[in-house]
Amino acid sequence: MTAFLLTLHLLIVIGFTIRILLRDDLSPPARLAWFIVLMVLPYVGSIIYFLFGEIDLGNKANKRHKDIFNRIRSKAAHLMGDKEDTDRLIDLPYKPAFHYAGSINGFHPVEGNKAELMANAAATNARLIADIDDAQSHVHVLYYIWLEDRTGTDVAHALIRAAGRGVACRAMADGLGSRALIKSSLWQEMKDAGVHLAVALPLDNLIRTLLTSRIDLRNHRKITVIDSKVTFCGSRNSADPEFLVKAKYAPWVDIMLRLEGPIVAQNELLFLSDWMQATGESLDAFRLTATAAPGGFPAQVMGDGPTERKGATPQLFASLIACAQNTLTLSTPYFVPDATVLEALCAASHRGVTVTLIFPKVNDSWIVAAASRSYYRRLLSAGCEIHEFKGGLLHAKTLTIDGEVSLIGSSNLDLRSFDLNYENNILLQDIEVTTAIRERQGDYISQSDPVMLKHVIAWPHHRRIWNNVIATIGPVL
Repeated sequence: MTAFLLTLHLLIVIGFTIRILLRDDLSPPARLAWFIVLMVLPYVGSIIYFLFGEIDLGNKANKRHKDIFNRIRSKAAHLMGDKEDTDRLIDLPYKPAFHYAGSINGFHPVEGNKAELMANAAATNARLIADIDDAQSHVHVLYYIWLEDRTGTDVAHALIRAAGRGVACRAMADGLGSRALIKSSLWQEMKDAGVHLAVALPLDNLIRTLLTSRIDLRNHRKITVIDSKVTFCGSRNSADPEFLVKAKYAPWVDIMLRLEGPIVAQNELLFLSDWMQATGESLDAFRLTATAAPGGFPAQVMGDGPTERKGATPQLFASLIACAQNTLTLSTPYFVPDATVLEALCAASHRGVTVTLIFPKVNDSWIVAAASRSYYRRLLSAGCEIHEFKGGLLHAKTLTIDGEVSLIGSSNLDLRSFDLNYENNILLQDIEVTTAIRERQGDYISQSDPVMLKHVIAWPHHRRIWNNVIATIGPVL
């Protein structure tokens, strides 16, 4: 029996070790993390690797995603922007980042956009509901988390009213993040009212999902499009700031832009790529249009996910960071950067850019909290400023550069957003909008505690060891 167990142990360890060594897509830190887990916990580790080690929705999903975007490019290329316009629309220092963003899924800068920064959650909800109530043609919404609370119910009832007056309403929710709503009477009420519904990455066959994919590959996007004229983009799910599923960390502090112009069509195309994936509906069923605002700013959509090019999001962040000339301010709730982003932040600070990072003081993920703080000493030693927000869970994902360029959307600076989630962001160049976002970042800083290098150096050994252990096995977690 002992010989059998020893042989089984060796076969498991050797088999998974060979599989890990054969994977060219794994970074050395990720490979090392898996080796540690398999050596320490060979049986449990092998099960964990089987369930969560591979980042792949399967060949069928990858092929379908490629086919859908090929159809979008063939039928709607005029709405996706022209690569050649980047050099005309974007100032010289920032062209590399906009060019890189365009390489991800083919969206390039389009001019003639305008945006309004929403004041708070209540203002966002009121404006969004008013826009849906004014809809004449169609409404498209997609949320990772859609709760049956005040906000979620208001949005659902607005869609029901719109469908009742003949507006084509399409609503999508992630199969895991919105699982309670999908099973609720409110979801059925929308369906009965004529709202077309779809579930992104459904969990209706859990065993098949576990055997062929990963349960934690999710659609993390937050997209709202009304009549191809208005879109909302930012960090907010369809949920109250009180966020009842994790109320002890509330309020959730989000940021949202309301945009008009050709950027709306790009965001709509990204929504439709998900809708077509989930429903099989043809692009021919949609009438696609774009309108420009005179004198408006250039912007482009960037969507990423496990069926896109690996490493696209961290490489985009690194490109943006490398473009910064004077200032770079970043807020994110989940900060677990890969080496690409970490080195870019340190390099920017070393060359004289004022790098300011804003994170939550209390995080809803103990894993992320520990891993994030393992990078503090490195960042502070390089000259970066770190502030920990005290007014709730800072959920806003923002990046501003030199008071001119902004990135806003759903992407966090963590391995989940980098590798596992479908995300949506808008990259823009405009002094007025960037100033407004920068002022909001200033509000976050005013409600934060500064983190000083001397404080981090004084952390007890057990705390530093804990943070570094979690960061080391972070790629597994």
